[in-house]
Amino acid sequence: MSYEAEKGNVTMAFCGDIMPSRPLAVYREPEFLALRDLLRDSDARFANLESTVVRYNEGFPGIRTGTHMVTEPELLEDLKWFGFNMVSCANSHSLNFGEEGLLLQNRYLDAAGIVHAGTGQNLREASSPAYLETPNGRVALVAVTAHLPASNSRAAHQRVDFRGKPGVNALGFQSTFVVDSEAFAALRRIGASLGLERERQRVVDHGFRAPSELRAVDERTYEFRGDRYELGETFDIRTRCDDRDVEENLRQIREARRQADWVIVSLHNQDMVGRSWLEAKRRVDIEEQPDFVVEFAHGCIEAGADVFACHGPHVPLGVELYRGKPIFYSLGNFIFQNETLRQVPAHHFERFGLDPYGTPSDFFDIRTGNDTKGHPATPESWQSVLVVCKFNNRLLEEIRLYPVDLGFGRPRSQRGRPLLAGAELGAGILGRIERLSAPYGTVVNRLNGIGVIRAVESQA
Repeated sequence: MSYEAEKGNVTMAFCGDIMPSRPLAVYREPEFLALRDLLRDSDARFANLESTVVRYNEGFPGIRTGTHMVTEPELLEDLKWFGFNMVSCANSHSLNFGEEGLLLQNRYLDAAGIVHAGTGQNLREASSPAYLETPNGRVALVAVTAHLPASNSRAAHQRVDFRGKPGVNALGFQSTFVVDSEAFAALRRIGASLGLERERQRVVDHGFRAPSELRAVDERTYEFRGDRYELGETFDIRTRCDDRDVEENLRQIREARRQADWVIVSLHNQDMVGRSWLEAKRRVDIEEQPDFVVEFAHGCIEAGADVFACHGPHVPLGVELYRGKPIFYSLGNFIFQNETLRQVPAHHFERFGLDPYGTPSDFFDIRTGNDTKGHPATPESWQSVLVVCKFNNRLLEEIRLYPVDLGFGRPRSQRGRPLLAGAELGAGILGRIERLSAPYGTVVNRLNGIGVIRAVESQA
């Protein structure tokens, strides 16, 4: 006799950002139900829940520029009906409704029986793995976000004599802006002339900043208004992970490796300061994650992760196989219903000069220029994939990429719900992923409108 998990066979499905604001179970298009069935056929079915699960009268909205995304608790049953059984909660919408909203969301997910990770009452709870029991073994999820829209987003450790702080499991990173000698001299002149250097020293002398919080300044480096600049020959941007955050997360991954048969790491990032950031005309034209994300992904695989899944850019990016394990640098959107909210906080109306007693449609119309800018005017935001990874005898055997159509150009009452893409659109989606995966040596084949990555071919 042996346990099924001993065989090392498992199928895991991955979707990107889900922002549900309407029921799912009422719909019946064959292309919609096909995606549901693909999810249900997998053991672990993951998505990034980029929303806050609360009622509209719960929690308190923070002042921010993005959407205050609400998923009412009843909709969790629709997510389960569709097949989802584990989600990341560490993302840019985690604190839309403050710490109260974050903790309410966790309670609602617990009550619904959906495994979740990435947020908690303190850092240990937020960074700890969550576990899903499946017939083919125990699956762990460690969820992290590098995008922190509010300075108070981070969870903090609890002491024996002081409560911790609710928040997200964060991955901090440092950006260094490399500039030429003329720009570097100008920055130093501005800093000295406006008294910024003296104020920096006054803060240090006052004792309110720890030595570890200060960046060294010398003849080749300079700190200007919180940003770090370095003298170089040309202009560039370099990024690296915060060492303490990396170690906290690697510790949790190693714990998950000892407690589970399979380990998934999820990272949310929207700070796309990569190479194409310097020249891209649109946000969706930034086609690679920054260096710190690649650094972190590789470190997580080395620590024991079986799959590393990124989300946040709202478009699919490339796939890398690192030491035989898949890294998805962005899974794109999967449920994108951020325009059919029933209520919107007053400050959003004030930002655009609207009557604070206006309707949600008034706000969404002016924000998007009646669908002429932003996501409604960007086809790539409505093109995505459902990814299915098949492992056999503990080795990755195959990845299947199912192209997804989210309804670009349709009314907001319809768009945002996933359908299996048609042949022409699907070919374009797969072509993009194929092109962006090639620099990693990943080969994407086509089979009846589906993208197929075979581990043997991509590691040859």
